[in-house]
Amino acid sequence: MGVVRHVVCAMSGGVDSSVAALLLKRRGYNVTGVFMKNWDPLDERGVCTTEKDCEDAYKVCQILDLPFHQVSYVKEYWHKVFSDLLNEYEKGRTPNPDILCNKHIKFNHFYKHAINTLGADAVATGHYARTSQEDEEVFEQKHKPSPTTLFRDRFETRNPVRLHKGADHLKDQTFFLSQISQDALRQTLFPLAGLTKDFVKKIAAEAGFQHVLKRKESMGICFIGERNFENFILEYLEPKPGNLVSIEDGTVRGTHRGWFTLTLGQRARIGGQRDAWFVVDKDITTGDVFVAPNTNHPALYRDTLRTDRFHWVAVDPPPELARTQMMECHFRFIHQMPLTPCTVTLNLDGSVWISLSHSVRALTPGQYAVLYKGDECLGSGKIIQLGPSEYTLKRGRERLAAAALLKEQERPE
Repeated sequence: MGVVRHVVCAMSGGVDSSVAALLLKRRGYNVTGVFMKNWDPLDERGVCTTEKDCEDAYKVCQILDLPFHQVSYVKEYWHKVFSDLLNEYEKGRTPNPDILCNKHIKFNHFYKHAINTLGADAVATGHYARTSQEDEEVFEQKHKPSPTTLFRDRFETRNPVRLHKGADHLKDQTFFLSQISQDALRQTLFPLAGLTKDFVKKIAAEAGFQHVLKRKESMGICFIGERNFENFILEYLEPKPGNLVSIEDGTVRGTHRGWFTLTLGQRARIGGQRDAWFVVDKDITTGDVFVAPNTNHPALYRDTLRTDRFHWVAVDPPPELARTQMMECHFRFIHQMPLTPCTVTLNLDGSVWISLSHSVRALTPGQYAVLYKGDECLGSGKIIQLGPSEYTLKRGRERLAAAALLKEQERPE
């Protein structure tokens, strides 16, 4: 990439993107703020939070004397993120719209608009993450003359840009960036890479961004916000009532309005039951959702899973994995869950099997398996298959033992 002068910063109206824009201006960049509108309807209280968010982002740009634009990706968000979310729920999976939103909207449509339409040299967001390029100071605004050798572009080899955790490991957001493309990452700045959340709030206070400091931390579905999930999803999917069935004895313990309203590991609301019951499995052919009477029931614990074709941030699998088809690294499928040591096996179709060092609660199809090596985020793949649960393995061992005992008893003296 050549010298970077013009940076387009994604502005959400929150404290992180506001401080990112401030820091870019302080570093001498020509900064443009852009607010993305990705969702139309009002929330349950009849409030369109998008308008308030846009006002807050515009106010920050006024304080910083930055040009401000608004772009709409409502149609793109519906087709690339929300439709996929509905399809996944109908298949019995639990999707992660935040990862898809970054992949398809922020680091695809928005990124291309910034570079191709607004003429940016790079884009920036308020994510707590870091790239290897920032370590190499390629974003320093120092002009370096291009080599004049013939055929330079044809033979030029570029090292892949790597994605690393930010300084604030509690706020690290590489998990949500694990599906973005190498091209987008190469032209992206993360101004908050070396900062903690507390320090970012301090900068915002000193800069007079009181209106964004008062905002609650964003929660819920990406760009849609915090909702009553069951009521929200039933606005878009037809109810498909079914039974809540005990995994232990097959008795019906209650009913549900659709398997897509429940996810593995969550508490099932069952009236008239003395103990709490938790979702451990689904059968979308019968509509049955299986439940167990304990939050740490062995039916919730598994140690193997398979993904679809794995997305490597650096494009190619790590050399060790490509060479031997196996690699030791760390795994998580929920943001901020403790990293779990694992062994990764690369399949011929580009998918991977992941064997964990210990069983993990509520591994969920549709979520993303994100891999780390040290502080580097290697990439992610959607979980499409789970290995047997501890409960299934235990019952299998018991059956084998019973069969062996029966055979022993039947053997003539």
